[in-house]
Amino acid sequence: MYAIIATGGKQYRVSEGDTIYIEKLDNEVGDIVSFPVMMLSGETIEVGSPYIEGATVTGKIVRHGKGEKIIVFKYKSKKNYRRKAGHRQPFTQVEITGVNA
Repeated sequence: MYAIIATGGKQYRVSEGDTIYIEKLDNEVGDIVSFPVMMLSGETIEVGSPYIEGATVTGKIVRHGKGEKIIVFKYKSKKNYRRKAGHRQPFTQVEITGVNA
């Protein structure tokens, strides 16, 4: 059984025991979080509009962190214009503990 959940403006396909990296949440490490379910697949497929009533996915926050650094480099040729900046996107690692239909 798997479910499609939405968090942080993105959608994720999860099943019990998965570990996902999502946009940073304000909860503490060890907290239990629940996500609304957009689609549920088992013996039959249920699709919500936009969410399925009474269905949730629960997960435990494992850690917070930052992703790898990406370099943002802007320049204009022949004009001596160069700007270099780095960015590390914060994330939250969540272990899926249950899919409740």
